[in-house]
Amino acid sequence: MKVSTKGRYALRLMVDLGVNGADGKYISLKDISERQNISIKYLEQIVTPLHRAGLVRSVRGAQGGYRLSRDPARYTAGEILQAIEGSFAPIACLETEVNECERYKICPTVGFWEGMYKVISDYVNSVTLKQLIDEHLQSRENGCINKD
Repeated sequence: MKVSTKGRYALRLMVDLGVNGADGKYISLKDISERQNISIKYLEQIVTPLHRAGLVRSVRGAQGGYRLSRDPARYTAGEILQAIEGSFAPIACLETEVNECERYKICPTVGFWEGMYKVISDYVNSVTLKQLIDEHLQSRENGCINKD
């Protein structure tokens, strides 16, 4: 599994919203763009599926922007990535709830792929946005990253 740039940037965008919109205020894509060094046009492509998935709220206008739709502890990295990337299934036949592959019962490798899928899913769904925010803030306090 390879996470695209959009997936990586989506996590950064969500952490930025969690850090800078902690008081519930709306954050402009321009501000996020400047802090994250991601073009506004690219952020627009990322925020659209996040909004469609109900992960962010938006308001138009001069004081508009985006904010998280719920508490950061109630998001997982998995659901954020899935909104951008789609399924984490390493092979097509694992993408549906019921495996309809005609070779499923006799496939010599399906157990391997199911195991891989489980490990990936378990991990990405165990990490919360709050954890990512806390790690970011801790790194910033320790001088490990630029404070701007």
